[in-house]
Amino acid sequence: MQAKKWFSIFTLTLAISILTPYAVRAGSPSRLPPAPAVKGIVRFEGAVPKPKVISMSADPSCAKQHPSPVFAQEVMTDSKGDLENVIVFVSEGLGDRTFDAPTQPVVVEQKGCMYTPHVLAVRANQPLHVVNDDPTSHNIHPTPANNREWNKAEPPGTSLDESFAREEIAIPVKCNVHPWMHGYVAVFKHPYFAVTGKDGTFDLSSLPPGTYTIKAWHEKLGMSTQTITIGANETKEISFVFKGM
Repeated sequence: MQAKKWFSIFTLTLAISILTPYAVRAGSPSRLPPAPAVKGIVRFEGAVPKPKVISMSADPSCAKQHPSPVFAQEVMTDSKGDLENVIVFVSEGLGDRTFDAPTQPVVVEQKGCMYTPHVLAVRANQPLHVVNDDPTSHNIHPTPANNREWNKAEPPGTSLDESFAREEIAIPVKCNVHPWMHGYVAVFKHPYFAVTGKDGTFDLSSLPPGTYTIKAWHEKLGMSTQTITIGANETKEISFVFKGM
């Protein structure tokens, strides 16, 4: 009788150990239907403008950090025409949905007397952490149209924190000490935006099903707009093409 009892326990334990991995896999997030998403690419069509050479001779501490020529970052493409630094975002279709601002800061560095990244995006009221990694003083001076303007000095090795309260695409940022330094900060009241990297791609994930106006903004090439309808668990791919200047 005792042997039979132990055999039953062993059989039950073995069955649980065999079936449990299947149960876990079946209920794991990787098995859930994908959330709606809009993905795509931004390209430049035509002759790419020749980039302007930046002269940093006015501040030798900047110039000596660059043994090779430094170019303006206005129109940046790869060999296939994939366009960098384009802000792609939902401009209409979210209705009255509201979203809490993230507490994690977005970082912008002043390094080599340039802003890195050149174009960035944040949420309204999300912290913007600005770092001076250079051996010279800078100041950071956003000039918004729909937010509070501020202008703060940054000695070498220091940082500061600021934020923008209202949506705005996009705020020019400059350094009054070094006139070649400029960049852009886009501010959104929702999380559905992306800035294209070197390959020109973007991904607007986890969109609720609906019809949306999607816009692509570039500092020199302007704005392009598309309307798209996306269903539950659906992924759609779109592309934006900017023409030569």
